[in-house]
Amino acid sequence: MDDQPEAAAPEPLDRRAELSEFLRTRRARLRPQDVGLPEFGRARRVPGLRREELAQLAGVSVAYYTRLEQGNGRNVSAEVLDAIARALRLSDAEHAHLTHLAKPARHKGRRRPARVQRVRTGLLHLLDSMEGVPAYVHGARSDILAWNPMAAAVFGDWGALPPEERNWARLVFLSPACQDLFVEWDSKASDMVSYLRLYAGCHPDDPRLSALVGELSVKSEEFRRLWATHNVKEKGHGTKLIRHPLVGDMSLSYETLHLPDDQEQCLVTYHAEPGSASAQALRLLASWGADASRAPTGA
Repeated sequence: MDDQPEAAAPEPLDRRAELSEFLRTRRARLRPQDVGLPEFGRARRVPGLRREELAQLAGVSVAYYTRLEQGNGRNVSAEVLDAIARALRLSDAEHAHLTHLAKPARHKGRRRPARVQRVRTGLLHLLDSMEGVPAYVHGARSDILAWNPMAAAVFGDWGALPPEERNWARLVFLSPACQDLFVEWDSKASDMVSYLRLYAGCHPDDPRLSALVGELSVKSEEFRRLWATHNVKEKGHGTKLIRHPLVGDMSLSYETLHLPDDQEQCLVTYHAEPGSASAQALRLLASWGADASRAPTGA
């Protein structure tokens, strides 16, 4: 057997740099009039609030806020983070992201291997019993862990992919068929990156996440652009417009349910308005069974 050198593990995300860029981009999107400040004084060289204006709003010193935005904050209190979040008009997801990024970094040591995620047998049975309802379970990093036949009929035969390629982010940015599937692909892509950013704030040391971000950054210019915005968003519920190669356009509403015994796993279901053309299209896909999943969609 050849004595090949072991491939170097991808570098973890730099929590200090992430905190710095997140605060800077959140500050840049606010104008003085957005927060009730008069706009006067010297010409602004960059868009958004100045550091001194943000510090004033948050009730902290300019020097303290500057250190924090440079990634040098240590042992920041929850009260200070709350004040900065209010000043920046952060959403709940952004506030949580800021809190995770501001946590002290763990001591460097031997990195633990990523936990293998498995779907409970009972949940697999539940997926199979949801006839007519496209449903799947995704885990950390948007990995697709399990799905039912209707999900395959709508999104494609994920079972035909190698396990390492069953990942929503990879499909959205690297699969032309998946890009054709979503009528509003820009919205889907933005949501996907915002979810990955939120996950990264909680798990900056995840080597698989670092590898995924590295791969997508190299292969997709749009991913690089969206990743640089530092937007974060929790996946919840909404509507997606699907352009299926067999049944045409469908408007499907989705619900995302976090599993109580594993918060990194989510059950996602799709449904159409009763009596609508989209509901009829779903029934048609269900009647075709496995043949529908072989259509050239997201897989």
